[in-house]
This record gives sequence, structure tokens and C-alpha cells, in this order.
Amino acid sequence: MSTWTKPAKESSPRKKVTIHTLFEKKAKGEKITFLTAYDYPTAVIEDKVGIDLILVGDSLGMCVYGFDSTLPVTMDMMVNHSKAVRKGAPNSFVIGDMPYMSYQISTEEAVRNAGRLMQEAGVDGVKLEGGVEMVDIIKAITRAGVPVMGHIGLTPQSVSMLGGFKAQGRDVSAALKLIDDAKALEEAGCFAILLEAIPAEVGQIITERSNIPILSIGAGQYCDGQVLVVHDALGFFGGHVAKFVKQYANMNEQIEEALTKYKEEVEQVIFPGPEHCYKIKEDELAKLKEALENR
Repeated sequence: MSTWTKPAKESSPRKKVTIHTLFEKKAKGEKITFLTAYDYPTAVIEDKVGIDLILVGDSLGMCVYGFDSTLPVTMDMMVNHSKAVRKGAPNSFVIGDMPYMSYQISTEEAVRNAGRLMQEAGVDGVKLEGGVEMVDIIKAITRAGVPVMGHIGLTPQSVSMLGGFKAQGRDVSAALKLIDDAKALEEAGCFAILLEAIPAEVGQIITERSNIPILSIGAGQYCDGQVLVVHDALGFFGGHVAKFVKQYANMNEQIEEALTKYKEEVEQVIFPGPEHCYKIKEDELAKLKEALENR
């Protein structure tokens, strides 16, 4: 069994990212960096390189558990994964995703579940999907002292209603609806809004009209920051890649090559080599053999 060793403490660790940090970046025109993470090792690396925001997204349903959608993800899953990410990323602003049916049933249920992510996992805020229809729930959660990030555009929990994973806001009425939703979310108390899969021009309009940070996943370069699913950014899986994804590595290929080599070396008795084996002193080995003969 191997142990993940915690990295050595930096002599001058970066300051903890807060809501004030995010607003300051927007005011200065500095871009906010944002990635997903679902486990401790990934969170450690993201925190080390200075990622501002880390989302423990319900996308872990597909990335970690192999589900076909985000819908089967539960609060217990979100709490456990958020705990691991929080431990690995003490300086980043960690956001826990509110999974399907954790906030839609009632305001009381929404507040209770948002509180679980804060109290049990130690996240800095939560994210939930929906526009105007979520205003009362957002107000209740923020009144309970929980920072909320809104999420509009392509909202995966409502993908059946949207007719599939399709870009949103591509005609006048749909774009106006997104602009109105963003305004309503800001007035309800959201500290930031995530826009997913909408035209860059619509993302620009929303960003320019908002006093809170507007983050993009497929919403163009004019937003205050960008987010990608870390598995997409690292090329962790093969298959379809969304239009808005840029792959910065091909981990799928590298891991496959490494594991293929491991398999071959085990089969050919190349691994383990002498350098991977523990030794016993010659005199102790002689005593052991003698003891076995005398049994």
C-alpha cells in the first residue's frame, strides 16, 4: 500500500482567495481562473498552481462514477468529495455543487443541504442551476450565510427539458431571457454567475451589465473568468469533446502507455527489479534456512 505524501509547505503560501478577491479581480479587469476537482491529489495541484476557484461539480457523476448524466449524484457524494478537495486546496475558493433534487423540493431542504456542504465539507460557497425561478431559494440560502453561485445557460440537471446538450441563448428571446435571469440572480444575492454554452456576444452583454463576477464555460472570452472540467482539460478520457473545450494534455494516452508497459514488465519479470526488493542479511538468511530444515 502506498501513501500520498503531502507536499512540503511553501515558504510564502499565497493568500486565501475570498469573495473580496474575486470582486477585486473583476474591478481590475484581471481574469479569474476556475477548474473542477473531485479528489485530494487533483486539488493539491490546482491549489499549488494558483487556481482561484475550484468547483466540486456534480459532473463527478460522469467523470468519477461513470454515470450517463449528473442526475444520480447524491448529497452524500458531494459532501465526501468536497471534503477531500477542501483538504487539498486550503487557499483556493472551493464551491460545492448542489446536486439534482437537493434544492428543488423546498426552500427548507435547499437551505439544509447548502448548510451540509458548508458545515460538513467546509466549502466556501455552493452552486445551483436556474434563473428567475430560483430567486426565493437563493435568497433563503444567502440569508443563512451561505454564498451562492448561480448557473444559467446550458444547465445539465435540466438537460431533458432543454432537449439535450445544446447551446442556449442563440435567438433574441432566449438571449433576453438569459440577460433577465442574470440580473435576477445578482439581485437575489448571488456572488457570481456561471454561464454555460451560450454565444460569446451574450456572455459579453451579461458581463458588462453585472456588478458580480461572471464565469464562462463555453460563454466566450469576454467573461470575468473561465472554467473547464479538469478531466476535459487534461484529456483524461477519449471520445467526444465539447466545442468549448481545449485540451492541454493527453493524459488518456500517457496513462494507457504507462499501464501497458507495467503489464509487459510484470509478465516478463522485469518488474520488480532488485532495486524494488527488500533485503535480508546473509547470516539471517542462513539462520532462516537452518531453522526451516530443523522443523
